[in-house]
Amino acid sequence: MGAYILRRLLLVIPTLLGIMIINFVLVQFVPGGPIEQIIADIEGRGDVFQTIAGGGGDAGGATEAQAMDTRYVGARGLPPEFIAQLEKEFGFDKPPLERFLLMMWNYARFDFGESWFRSESVVDLVLEKMPVSITLGLWSTLIAYLVSIPLGIRKAVRDGSSFDTWTSGAIIVGYAIPGFLFAILLIVLFAGGSYWRVFPLRGLTSDNWEDLSLVGKVLDYFWHIALPVIASTISAFATLTLLTKNSFLEEIKKQYVMTARAKGLTERQVLYGHVFRNAMLIVIAGFPGLFIGVFFGGSLIIETLFSLDGLGRLGFEAAVARDYPIVFGTLFAFSLMGLIIGIISDITYVLVDPRIDFESRG
Repeated sequence: MGAYILRRLLLVIPTLLGIMIINFVLVQFVPGGPIEQIIADIEGRGDVFQTIAGGGGDAGGATEAQAMDTRYVGARGLPPEFIAQLEKEFGFDKPPLERFLLMMWNYARFDFGESWFRSESVVDLVLEKMPVSITLGLWSTLIAYLVSIPLGIRKAVRDGSSFDTWTSGAIIVGYAIPGFLFAILLIVLFAGGSYWRVFPLRGLTSDNWEDLSLVGKVLDYFWHIALPVIASTISAFATLTLLTKNSFLEEIKKQYVMTARAKGLTERQVLYGHVFRNAMLIVIAGFPGLFIGVFFGGSLIIETLFSLDGLGRLGFEAAVARDYPIVFGTLFAFSLMGLIIGIISDITYVLVDPRIDFESRG
């Protein structure tokens, strides 16, 4: 197992490097970089003035001809020296290869730099937004497992019954509804959209959260996260339930289950003493993908709809503004996190079933 883990850890380096190279190359062909955006902003706002006509005095003493000679710098085009200074500040005076190597050297030391437009370090920004995304990802994954596993087992045991039929119908409907559409439905029904105002629509806590008691803080927190967590759980719930059911059905039909029943074991002993450990392997294997999918995949839309300031909105705003330190810094950190979680998943395989031997893999 040790040699297998070492090989996987060594594979993290080229995999991560490949992810960064592909995204860095793609960005080079995307129009409207940070410098172009700053120039367009200055030219569009026209907030930089240059008085062509000479003369001093206050505004009241300016002649009409002097006022007519006042121009926006943006309207006349920015001087090349100003553009060159911008390129130097953003590091675009260096060739792409040098910029990439310098970026990767800094990232290898976990130095992610500072946001170009927020004047704050990337690490501080991520740590500031992380609680929101962790809240959505953790609670959604936890609820999905707590509901889907017992339901999937029940459906497998009662396969073909009326219970299995109507729950399958409900699951298919839940899977077919996009998360953002279900979130809008929840807002319309329960967040004051058109009907009842049962749940709040903004933030993770109330304005008076600091003044509440410990129990009040806990209740207020769950009150705020109820709708976004439900909205982000709906698709994961459907997938995990069907995965659990199919896994248990496959195991129930195997020979060792018939042997266990022939020995006189109760159905509960057979199900949870023999079938459960084997059937749960594939479910455990899906945990990293499920968590990462909920953590990143649906966070942007859910956070936007429920006015939550998390990593999804941070990444979207950084991409729109071409704030590359945030874009590449978060890409590096979360790609590394995903690769490490994949290794942890394999280790969990062995903990659940010691018969699995990754060393025997070719």
